[in-house]
Amino acid sequence: MLFYYIKLFCCEQFWSAFVPCAAQNKDAVQLTLEQIDVIQRLVEKYPQHLRLATSVTDILEAHSARPRKIASLIGIEGGHSIANSLGVLRTYYQLGVRYMTLTHTCNTPWADSANEPPLANGLTEFGEKVVREMNRLGMLIDLSHVGENTTRAAIRLSKAPVIFSHSSVYSLCAHKRNVPDDIIQSLKENGGIIMVNFFPDFVKCSPNATLSDVAEHFHYIKRMIGADYVGIGGDFDGVNRVPRGLEDVSKYPELFAELLRSGQWSVQELKNLAGLNMMRVMRQVEKVRDDLRTNGAEPEEHPDSPTDNGNCTSNAFYLEDV
Repeated sequence: MLFYYIKLFCCEQFWSAFVPCAAQNKDAVQLTLEQIDVIQRLVEKYPQHLRLATSVTDILEAHSARPRKIASLIGIEGGHSIANSLGVLRTYYQLGVRYMTLTHTCNTPWADSANEPPLANGLTEFGEKVVREMNRLGMLIDLSHVGENTTRAAIRLSKAPVIFSHSSVYSLCAHKRNVPDDIIQSLKENGGIIMVNFFPDFVKCSPNATLSDVAEHFHYIKRMIGADYVGIGGDFDGVNRVPRGLEDVSKYPELFAELLRSGQWSVQELKNLAGLNMMRVMRQVEKVRDDLRTNGAEPEEHPDSPTDNGNCTSNAFYLEDV
């Protein structure tokens, strides 16, 4: 019965429209649009298996279809993809994007990456506008890859729950990509979710890790803030090493069996882990969006957006300039 529920609730997948940091201030927008196009064409090519989803309602409809389909959602991995433009951010939302990671492995002019020395030391004024606009749109704020001070600032500012789409626990592996305890604690009040990454370097701080090592990260988060704030962020498409026993998605049942055998998880908690926690977060993000619109929230403007340091861009103009 447990594995029936895993099958039932493990049927949503975020596809990452990722472009490298080398494209920042150059052709990041074009490359991101091309990645979105690839995802949309992939879904169209395999309609018997996939369904494009932009809402909780779409996910539930994919689950109830016969045969059941994988709800396919689009995410953008790195704020450099918006090229310092809230108009580009809004356009991505219109194209179906439902989460954006604030940074990837490079700083943007408005937010800091965990991989580089901080410049913003939190969020700049424009970075705060990005967070507010994502709340207004109903786009999930993803904080994997993001520097600690920027992460704390985003959690404080956001009216909606945030996610860590593929991160693990810093106390178990002191890697800059992992989440420290104080930020994990803040997620409970925020209502967000940490989706545990399986990459051995983040799980064990070693090239070698096992399924049991991965399970310890789930246990740790559950003990600290509860089972409602954790999910699965395997990152199989982004790593070159995997844990023994979790070589690919076909091994997910082994992970759930390991958690159940530990005696620390109930069947209901495993259902939540398998997908219901993420759907709860999405519902809350959608509710914040609807409440903001009901209260008349207007799109953020950005005549003061960061400059592109003279790289491959022209001067923008705004309505007040016409």
